[in-house]
Parts: sequence; structure tokens; C-alpha cells
Amino acid sequence: MRLTVRVGKKGTIVIPKAVRDALHIVEGSILELEVRDREIVLKPLDLWDRVWGCCRGSAEEAERELDEEEAEWWRARR
Repeated sequence: MRLTVRVGKKGTIVIPKAVRDALHIVEGSILELEVRDREIVLKPLDLWDRVWGCCRGSAEEAERELDEEEAEWWRARR
């Protein structure tokens, strides 16, 4: 699927509804942005996959670790 979008104020773009629906992107979703050569690649980031993949400790510990990672991610954005 190829679509054209316009860059708005402060560099914002709107991800078309068809793309959001296809990738299950909703408000509050976290996306990973990568620059490859002259391309911008956005990938939905599923932090739960990382939690279940780590298999360390209890579910409560894994959730706490996830919360800490997310908090660190938001701090790094500031």
C-alpha cells in the first residue's frame, strides 16, 4: 500500500485510517521510527511481546519492567 501524506506544523503527519486499521494502531500506540538511507520506516512497537519474550520472574515483575522501560522511553523523548 502506498499513500501520500502531507507534513504539517511541527513535522506532524496523519497516518491514514486504512493503515491504522490494518496495523491496529490506536491513540496512544507507540511506534518505532527508523531512518534507512533516505526513507522513514515506522513500525508499531508491541511492548507486551518484549515482556512475554523475556520470561524473567513473575508476570508482575515483567509488567513493572515494562512500565519502567516505557517511562524511560518517554523521558528520552523530552
